Amino acid sequence: MTGETIATTVPWAARAPGALDAEGFAEVFGAYFGEIHTYVAQRLGPDNAEDIVAETFLTAFRKRASYDPSRAAVRTWLYGIATNLIGKHRRLEARTLRALGRCGPDADAPGHEDTVAGRVSAQSLRPELAAALAGLDRRDRDVLLLVALAGLSHDEIATALGIPYGTVGSRLNRARKKLRALLGEAVLVRG
Repeated sequence: MTGETIATTVPWAARAPGALDAEGFAEVFGAYFGEIHTYVAQRLGPDNAEDIVAETFLTAFRKRASYDPSRAAVRTWLYGIATNLIGKHRRLEARTLRALGRCGPDADAPGHEDTVAGRVSAQSLRPELAAALAGLDRRDRDVLLLVALAGLSHDEIATALGIPYGTVGSRLNRARKKLRALLGEAVLVRG
């Protein structure tokens, strides 16, 4: 759901800054839990996603009074919180990517939904791509994965991470160049 559609379909989106009450937050949770969980699972794997997503929404709930919809869409705000929490667990992410680089994806795929969700997840990455992602600077990896996994725009990423718009472009460019150098032109990262 985009920020534009959310404002017309979810009542709390049009409220004044700081007016994200408990009822409004329940709507936020219902609207975005799945999307944020998918993003975190793609970065850290499904076993670690539950805790990070719970922490994301707990942090958002605690900070709901300071949420300002004129500054960022709630979706962007949540991705920013999740990415910051992933950053705190960056050693886990890098360790996971390095391990996948050595071993490759797990051959067991329990069901269709898991298979579809897993196509771009950390568990399904080719070993070479996982190793290359582990070799990226954390800040460059954050920007690249917010584009590739979450589909955020440069503006949304700048807002979510609290960095200038131009920095998003330079980090994304640097990450793509490094991936191409490590993997060759076969890796296509949209953006």
